[in-house]
Amino acid sequence: MATTSAPVSDAAAAWQCVLLLHARVESRLAAALQRRHGIGLSEFRALGHLAASPAGELRMQELADKVGLNQSSVTRLVARLNAADFAYRDLCPDDRRGVYTVITETGRARHAEAGRTYEETLAAALEEAGQADPRLAAALTALGASPGTPA
Repeated sequence: MATTSAPVSDAAAAWQCVLLLHARVESRLAAALQRRHGIGLSEFRALGHLAASPAGELRMQELADKVGLNQSSVTRLVARLNAADFAYRDLCPDDRRGVYTVITETGRARHAEAGRTYEETLAAALEEAGQADPRLAAALTALGASPGTPA
């Protein structure tokens, strides 16, 4: 007896395209950042959030939320940033239980260098994905990042 699958809604089909696009682009970004700058995608994003914060620091929980990691994972991430001299941990002067992650000048410089690679790789990966698959081109258009235009 042959089974038929239930029809997929337009929303589910669109979401599948977004996930496929995400997987392709993230893979390219991660490889380029690691190869050219020796940092992972999470490290790059964490440095970006730290660099963008007015004081160059964020509470650990705030950084975890911004990067999309749980507390344990962000603790390991910050340990890697600390070992590379990209950031350090500091106690909150008002609340000794509060722990901040503070970006260093070395971290700012690495993020700036890697930012160029990130942007170039992102643009190339989006363009390539859009050219390779019309469904992904449609997803890019819907997201406002048409293939061939900067994201």
